[in-house]
Amino acid sequence: MIKEKTVQKTLTPQEVRTILKTDNKEIVELCKKASIRPRKNERGYTYFSYDEVKNLRKVQAQLKGVSNPMSIKAPAVSSASTSPAVRSILLSLQELESKLSDKISKVIDEKLEGMDDVVVELIRCKTDNETLKQKIVDLNKEIYQLKNELNSYKSVGFGFYKKKEVLIWE
Repeated sequence: MIKEKTVQKTLTPQEVRTILKTDNKEIVELCKKASIRPRKNERGYTYFSYDEVKNLRKVQAQLKGVSNPMSIKAPAVSSASTSPAVRSILLSLQELESKLSDKISKVIDEKLEGMDDVVVELIRCKTDNETLKQKIVDLNKEIYQLKNELNSYKSVGFGFYKKKEVLIWE
């Protein structure tokens, strides 16, 4: 009678996988989180008790962020069959992401390619502008000196001019 109660209250790993709708790897992770060690019977087969499965379900719900683990109704498709599909989708998304980033990088590089020439031309124009400003300053000084020299000549009559002494301040 004691053996019947133990048999009735134990579940095989296959039954646990079905109940939790997960694979062996996740069951091992859940056992680690819940501090549950699977036991073995006389034949060496692994089994779980109903209480352990309830605890595993609670831990699974906590990890997934669901408050009531008994109200979870997962689809009938096992995660082992969706894993390749999910992996395929993830791989295609990663491939799409890398293609997009490559195309965006290429477009940005093409747009910025001409910017180097523009920057060089801008620097050249700025240098020319500064040179021309300096020439204007020099020419203004020369005009001032020439006007002073022109004003130093006084008309004496009959189209003759006499130069006055110009004081040069240094």
